[in-house]
Amino acid sequence: MPPLDDSEIERVLVVTAHPDDLDFGAAGTIAQWTAKGIEVSYCICTNGDQGGEDPSVPRADMPKIRKREQIEAGKVLGVTNIEFLNHRDGWLTPTIELRKQIVREIRKTKPQRMLIQSPERNWDRLFSSHPDHMAAGEAAIQAVYPDARNAFAFEELLKDEGLEPWRVREVWVMSHNTPDHFIDITETFDKKLAALNAHISQTAHNPNLEQMIREFGERNAKLNGLADGAVAEIFKIVSSD
Repeated sequence: MPPLDDSEIERVLVVTAHPDDLDFGAAGTIAQWTAKGIEVSYCICTNGDQGGEDPSVPRADMPKIRKREQIEAGKVLGVTNIEFLNHRDGWLTPTIELRKQIVREIRKTKPQRMLIQSPERNWDRLFSSHPDHMAAGEAAIQAVYPDARNAFAFEELLKDEGLEPWRVREVWVMSHNTPDHFIDITETFDKKLAALNAHISQTAHNPNLEQMIREFGERNAKLNGLADGAVAEIFKIVSSD
Protein backbone atom coordinates (compact mmCIF):
# COMPACT_ATOMS: atom_id res chain seq x y z
CA MET A 1 0.00 0.00 0.00
CA PRO A 2 1.21 3.57 -0.59
CA PRO A 3 2.53 5.42 2.45
CA LEU A 4 1.14 8.61 3.85
CA ASP A 5 2.58 11.68 2.19
CA ASP A 6 5.49 13.12 4.14
CA SER A 7 3.55 16.38 4.41
CA GLU A 8 1.18 14.54 6.75
CA ILE A 9 4.02 13.44 9.03
CA GLU A 10 5.37 15.63 11.82
CA ARG A 11 7.12 12.98 13.94
CA VAL A 12 8.69 9.56 13.35
CA LEU A 13 9.85 7.06 15.97
CA VAL A 14 12.47 4.48 14.97
CA VAL A 15 12.74 1.32 17.10
CA THR A 16 15.65 -1.07 16.56
CA ALA A 17 17.52 -3.72 18.51
CA HIS A 18 21.10 -2.43 18.26
CA PRO A 19 23.01 0.78 17.71
CA ASP A 20 23.77 0.95 13.94
CA ASP A 21 20.77 -1.17 12.82
CA LEU A 22 18.79 1.84 11.67
CA ASP A 23 21.79 3.34 9.86
CA PHE A 24 22.33 0.18 7.84
CA GLY A 25 18.63 -0.08 7.06
CA ALA A 26 17.32 3.44 6.66
CA ALA A 27 19.84 6.25 7.20
CA GLY A 28 19.34 7.69 3.70
CA THR A 29 15.59 7.81 4.20
CA ILE A 30 15.89 9.32 7.68
CA ALA A 31 18.17 12.04 6.29
CA GLN A 32 15.42 12.95 3.81
CA TRP A 33 12.78 13.08 6.55
CA THR A 34 14.78 15.39 8.79
CA ALA A 35 15.62 17.64 5.81
CA LYS A 36 11.86 18.10 5.35
CA GLY A 37 11.51 19.20 8.98
CA ILE A 38 10.14 15.90 10.29
CA GLU A 39 11.21 15.27 13.88
CA VAL A 40 12.79 11.81 14.14
CA SER A 41 13.42 10.02 17.46
CA TYR A 42 15.25 6.74 18.10
CA CYS A 43 14.56 3.98 20.61
CA ILE A 44 17.47 1.50 20.78
CA CYS A 45 16.58 -1.64 22.70
CA THR A 46 19.96 -3.24 23.54
CA ASN A 47 23.33 -1.94 24.70
CA GLY A 48 25.19 -3.56 21.80
CA ASP A 49 27.79 -5.19 24.04
CA GLN A 50 28.22 -8.23 21.75
CA GLY A 51 29.29 -6.01 18.86
CA GLY A 52 32.72 -4.87 17.74
CA GLU A 53 35.70 -6.54 16.09
CA ASP A 54 38.57 -5.59 18.41
CA PRO A 55 39.17 -8.31 21.07
CA SER A 56 41.32 -5.90 23.09
CA VAL A 57 38.29 -3.73 23.92
CA PRO A 58 36.81 -4.86 27.27
CA ARG A 59 33.22 -6.00 26.89
CA ALA A 60 32.26 -3.78 29.81
CA ASP A 61 33.31 -0.74 27.76
CA MET A 62 31.36 -1.63 24.62
CA PRO A 63 27.93 -0.29 25.68
CA LYS A 64 29.23 3.24 26.29
CA ILE A 65 31.27 3.11 23.07
CA ARG A 66 28.25 2.11 21.02
CA LYS A 67 26.02 4.66 22.71
CA ARG A 68 28.50 7.40 21.86
CA GLU A 69 28.76 6.17 18.27
CA GLN A 70 24.98 6.15 17.82
CA ILE A 71 24.71 9.68 19.18
CA GLU A 72 27.36 10.83 16.67
CA ALA A 73 25.63 8.97 13.83
CA GLY A 74 22.35 10.60 14.81
CA LYS A 75 23.91 14.05 14.54
CA VAL A 76 24.88 13.29 10.94
CA LEU A 77 21.22 12.73 10.09
CA GLY A 78 19.80 15.52 12.24
CA VAL A 79 18.54 13.28 15.05
CA THR A 80 19.28 14.14 18.69
CA ASN A 81 16.40 12.53 20.61
CA ILE A 82 17.70 9.02 21.32
CA GLU A 83 16.48 6.70 24.08
CA PHE A 84 18.62 3.68 25.02
CA LEU A 85 16.70 0.91 26.79
CA ASN A 86 19.95 -0.93 27.68
CA HIS A 87 18.77 -4.53 27.37
CA ARG A 88 21.51 -7.12 27.06
CA ASP A 89 22.73 -7.64 23.51
CA GLY A 90 21.86 -11.08 22.17
CA TRP A 91 19.26 -11.75 24.86
CA LEU A 92 16.38 -9.59 23.63
CA THR A 93 12.90 -11.11 23.72
CA PRO A 94 9.49 -9.47 23.10
CA THR A 95 8.51 -9.36 26.76
CA ILE A 96 5.69 -7.42 28.34
CA GLU A 97 8.29 -5.13 29.94
CA LEU A 98 9.88 -4.34 26.55
CA ARG A 99 6.45 -3.63 25.09
CA LYS A 100 5.75 -1.26 27.95
CA GLN A 101 9.03 0.58 27.40
CA ILE A 102 8.25 1.03 23.71
CA VAL A 103 4.69 2.15 24.49
CA ARG A 104 6.20 4.76 26.79
CA GLU A 105 8.35 6.08 23.93
CA ILE A 106 5.39 6.11 21.55
CA ARG A 107 3.27 8.08 23.97
CA LYS A 108 6.13 10.47 24.71
CA THR A 109 7.11 11.19 21.10
CA LYS A 110 3.62 10.87 19.51
CA PRO A 111 4.74 9.67 16.06
CA GLN A 112 2.41 9.49 13.10
CA ARG A 113 4.87 7.06 11.49
CA MET A 114 7.12 4.40 13.00
CA LEU A 115 10.08 2.60 11.48
CA ILE A 116 10.79 -0.86 12.90
CA GLN A 117 12.59 -4.10 12.12
CA SER A 118 10.83 -7.10 10.69
CA PRO A 119 9.54 -9.60 13.25
CA GLU A 120 9.64 -12.25 10.49
CA ARG A 121 12.74 -14.18 9.48
CA ASN A 122 14.01 -13.35 6.01
CA TRP A 123 15.40 -16.60 4.61
CA ASP A 124 16.90 -14.80 1.60
CA ARG A 125 18.89 -12.39 3.80
CA LEU A 126 19.47 -14.33 6.99
CA PHE A 127 21.97 -11.80 8.42
CA SER A 128 19.15 -9.26 8.60
CA SER A 129 17.16 -11.62 10.82
CA HIS A 130 19.21 -11.53 14.01
CA PRO A 131 17.00 -12.82 16.86
CA ASP A 132 17.28 -9.42 18.55
CA HIS A 133 16.01 -7.74 15.38
CA MET A 134 12.96 -9.97 15.25
CA ALA A 135 12.31 -9.49 18.97
CA ALA A 136 12.52 -5.71 18.66
CA GLY A 137 10.20 -5.81 15.66
CA GLU A 138 7.66 -8.03 17.41
CA ALA A 139 7.62 -5.92 20.58
CA ALA A 140 7.36 -2.72 18.53
CA ILE A 141 4.39 -3.85 16.44
CA GLN A 142 2.61 -5.11 19.56
CA ALA A 143 3.25 -1.73 21.15
CA VAL A 144 1.71 -0.02 18.12
CA TYR A 145 -1.29 -2.33 18.23
CA PRO A 146 -2.93 -2.85 20.56
CA ASP A 147 -1.04 -1.23 23.44
CA ALA A 148 -0.12 2.39 22.72
CA ARG A 149 -3.65 3.42 21.73
CA ASN A 150 -5.38 1.57 24.57
CA ALA A 151 -5.92 3.58 27.77
CA PHE A 152 -6.33 0.31 29.69
CA ALA A 153 -2.98 -1.13 28.57
CA PHE A 154 -0.20 -0.25 31.03
CA GLU A 155 -2.56 2.01 32.94
CA GLU A 156 0.29 3.21 35.15
CA LEU A 157 1.78 5.07 32.18
CA LEU A 158 -1.29 7.27 32.17
CA LYS A 159 -1.92 7.40 35.92
CA ASP A 160 1.68 7.83 37.10
CA GLU A 161 3.40 9.47 34.12
CA GLY A 162 0.54 11.30 32.42
CA LEU A 163 1.20 9.61 29.08
CA GLU A 164 -1.99 9.67 27.06
CA PRO A 165 -2.84 6.92 24.57
CA TRP A 166 -1.52 7.51 21.06
CA ARG A 167 -2.52 5.98 17.71
CA VAL A 168 0.35 5.51 15.23
CA ARG A 169 -0.97 5.93 11.70
CA GLU A 170 1.51 3.76 9.78
CA VAL A 171 4.54 1.52 10.23
CA TRP A 172 7.50 1.12 7.90
CA VAL A 173 9.27 -2.25 8.25
CA MET A 174 12.95 -2.73 7.38
CA SER A 175 14.42 -6.01 6.09
CA HIS A 176 11.03 -7.50 5.30
CA ASN A 177 10.97 -10.41 2.86
CA THR A 178 8.19 -8.80 0.77
CA PRO A 179 8.99 -5.06 0.59
CA ASP A 180 6.48 -2.96 -1.30
CA HIS A 181 7.97 0.54 -1.18
CA PHE A 182 11.33 2.09 -1.99
CA ILE A 183 13.03 5.42 -1.35
CA ASP A 184 15.60 6.77 -3.80
CA ILE A 185 18.49 7.80 -1.52
CA THR A 186 21.01 8.64 -4.22
CA GLU A 187 21.21 12.23 -2.98
CA THR A 188 21.55 11.24 0.69
CA PHE A 189 23.82 8.22 0.25
CA ASP A 190 26.76 10.30 1.49
CA LYS A 191 24.92 10.93 4.76
CA LYS A 192 24.11 7.23 5.12
CA LEU A 193 27.78 6.37 4.67
CA ALA A 194 28.87 9.08 7.12
CA ALA A 195 26.41 7.78 9.72
CA LEU A 196 27.73 4.23 9.28
CA ASN A 197 31.32 5.43 9.56
CA ALA A 198 30.42 7.01 12.91
CA HIS A 199 29.98 3.44 14.21
CA ILE A 200 33.74 3.03 14.32
CA SER A 201 33.74 -0.12 16.46
CA GLN A 202 31.46 -1.84 13.96
CA THR A 203 32.63 -0.60 10.57
CA ALA A 204 36.26 0.59 10.72
CA HIS A 205 37.56 -2.94 10.08
CA ASN A 206 35.76 -3.13 6.71
CA PRO A 207 37.64 -1.37 3.88
CA ASN A 208 34.88 -2.41 1.48
CA LEU A 209 32.02 -0.86 3.47
CA GLU A 210 31.11 1.79 0.89
CA GLN A 211 31.19 -0.69 -1.98
CA MET A 212 29.08 -3.20 -0.04
CA ILE A 213 26.44 -0.65 0.97
CA ARG A 214 26.37 0.95 -2.48
CA GLU A 215 26.02 -2.37 -4.30
CA PHE A 216 23.13 -3.43 -2.10
CA GLY A 217 21.42 -0.06 -2.58
CA GLU A 218 21.97 -0.17 -6.34
CA ARG A 219 20.41 -3.63 -6.44
CA ASN A 220 17.36 -2.27 -4.61
CA ALA A 221 17.18 0.62 -7.08
CA LYS A 222 17.46 -1.61 -10.15
CA LEU A 223 14.70 -3.92 -8.89
CA ASN A 224 12.45 -0.88 -8.59
CA GLY A 225 13.14 0.54 -12.04
CA LEU A 226 15.52 3.35 -11.13
CA ALA A 227 18.35 4.44 -13.41
CA ASP A 228 21.78 2.85 -13.29
CA GLY A 229 23.83 4.31 -10.44
CA ALA A 230 20.80 5.13 -8.31
CA VAL A 231 20.68 3.84 -4.71
CA ALA A 232 17.52 2.87 -2.81
CA GLU A 233 16.29 1.65 0.57
CA ILE A 234 13.29 -0.67 0.70
CA PHE A 235 10.43 -1.14 3.17
CA LYS A 236 7.13 -2.85 3.86
CA ILE A 237 4.36 -0.31 4.58
CA VAL A 238 1.69 -1.29 7.12
CA SER A 239 -1.35 0.86 7.87
CA SER A 240 -2.07 1.11 11.59
CA ASP A 241 -4.56 4.00 11.44
